[in-house]
Amino acid sequence: MKLPARPALRSLRARLTLGLVALLALSCLAVGVATTAALEGFLVRRLDQQLTTIGGHFPASLDPAGASGGNNGGPDTRGQAAGTFGACVLGGSVTRAAVVGERTETPVPLTAADRRALAQVPADARGRSIRLSTLAEYRVMGVRGPAGDVLITGLPLQPVADTVSRLELVEAVVFGAALLVTGIAGAVWVRLSLRPLRRVAATASRVAQLPLAGGEVAMPPRVPDTDPRTEVGRVGGAFNRMLQHVEESLARRLASEQRLRRFAADASHELRTPVASIRGHAELALRSRGPVPDEVRRALGRVRSESVRMGELVDDLLLLARLDAGRPLATEPVDLTRLVLDAVSDAHAAGPEHRWELRLPEEPVVLRGDQRGLQQVLTNLLANARTHTPPGTRVTVGLAEGDHEVEILVQDDGPGVPERLQSEVFDRFVRTDNGRSRSVGGTGLGLAITQAVATAHGGRVALTSRPGYTAFQVWLPRVEEP
Repeated sequence: MKLPARPALRSLRARLTLGLVALLALSCLAVGVATTAALEGFLVRRLDQQLTTIGGHFPASLDPAGASGGNNGGPDTRGQAAGTFGACVLGGSVTRAAVVGERTETPVPLTAADRRALAQVPADARGRSIRLSTLAEYRVMGVRGPAGDVLITGLPLQPVADTVSRLELVEAVVFGAALLVTGIAGAVWVRLSLRPLRRVAATASRVAQLPLAGGEVAMPPRVPDTDPRTEVGRVGGAFNRMLQHVEESLARRLASEQRLRRFAADASHELRTPVASIRGHAELALRSRGPVPDEVRRALGRVRSESVRMGELVDDLLLLARLDAGRPLATEPVDLTRLVLDAVSDAHAAGPEHRWELRLPEEPVVLRGDQRGLQQVLTNLLANARTHTPPGTRVTVGLAEGDHEVEILVQDDGPGVPERLQSEVFDRFVRTDNGRSRSVGGTGLGLAITQAVATAHGGRVALTSRPGYTAFQVWLPRVEEP
C-alpha cells in the first residue's frame, strides 16, 4: 500500500514563517546546550573545590590502625556532607571504603570492578568521575597519605544531574513558549509584509481571467506598491509596466482587427455587384442564339462557375464581417426539426452516394434565433461531412433537447479530421489539403461561419474526431419568450 505523500509547503508565507521559527529553534537549542554545559561544568568545578578542601581527612579516619594518621577512635564524620565517600588504597588494593550516612559512616560493599576503578585513581589531587555499582556516579579525588597509601574522597554527582535536569526543563518550557509566541507573531508579521505581493498576485489573477483573445479588454487598476527601494516594489513596478505594454498591444491589435473587418465588409459589399454582373453577362452570353465556338462556350462556362463560387465567398466574408462587428441577429421562433429535415434532404440530393440517417425527437424542437443563420450552420456541417468523406459513408444528423439548451449533432464514420488540424478547424481558410487548389472542399469558411453563428446565439461548437468517427456538436441555449 502506497502511503500518501506529505503535503509540501508551497506558500511563501508558510516557508518564511517556518524558516523564522526554525532559526529561532536552532538558536534556542544552541543557547540551551551552552548554558547546560556551562552550568554542569561550574557545578563540577565546585565539587572539585569541595574535594580539595576535604582533602584526605575523611578517608584517613577510616584506617583503624592509624596508618594514615587517622583517628584511632573511629571515622571522623564531623563536617562531612551526607553521601561523602572515602576509600583507602594500599598497594593497589582497597583496604576500606565507606560513605557518610545520616549520623555515621556506612561501609560500602565493592565489586571487583569497583575495586579496580578505585585502584586506578592516581594521587594527583585532581577530580575525576567514576561510577560505583552501589553508589552510582561520583566525583572523586586521590591524595597521597603519610603511609604511602592513596586516600580517595568522593562526592555524589546526583545533585549536579538534578540541577542540570531542572535547568533543561525550565529551558524547554521557556523556549517552547518563545517559539509558540514567535511563530504566531512571525506569521502575522510575514502576512503583513507580503500584503503588497498578494496585491500583485490578485491583479495577475484578474488579468489571467480577462478574455485577452479578442475584443476590447479593460485592464484592472495598477498595483499601488511600486517603491523601487523594496523587492516587492520593484516587482510591482515591473508588473505595471508589463500591464501597460499588454494594454497598448491589445489596443493596437483591436484597432488593426477593426480596420481589417471594416475592409473585409466594405470589400465584400463592393464586390457583390461586379461579381453578380460578371455572372449575369456570362449567363446571357451562354443563352445567345448565335453560333458560339466551343472554346468560347467552355470559357464562358468557367466564368459563370467561378463567378458563382466567388459570389459565395463574398457572401461568406460579408456574413463573417457582420458577425465580427457584433450586429444583432434576428430572434424569431425557429423550427429546428424542419430545418434539419430540409438540410438532410438537400444533402441527400447533392450526395446520394452517402448514407444519411436522422435521429429526431418525437416532438418538434423550436427555439428563438436567426433562421437563416441556423440554416447555414446545418448546411455547412452537412456539406463538410459530404465533401470530406468517401462515398458510402454513414452520416447521422440528430437533435436532442435539454432543460436549458438544444444539441445539434452531425456524426460520420469517415476517415476523421487530421489531428494536426483539430485545434484550428474552426479558423478561417483552414483546409485539409493545405493548398490553394479548390478541387476538394469549399472556401474554408464554412466551419468558421458555423462557430460564429453559434457564438452569436450564445452557444458553442465542439469537435470530436478519430479514424472512423467524427462528430460536430452545436449547443444552442433556449431563449425565453419576451
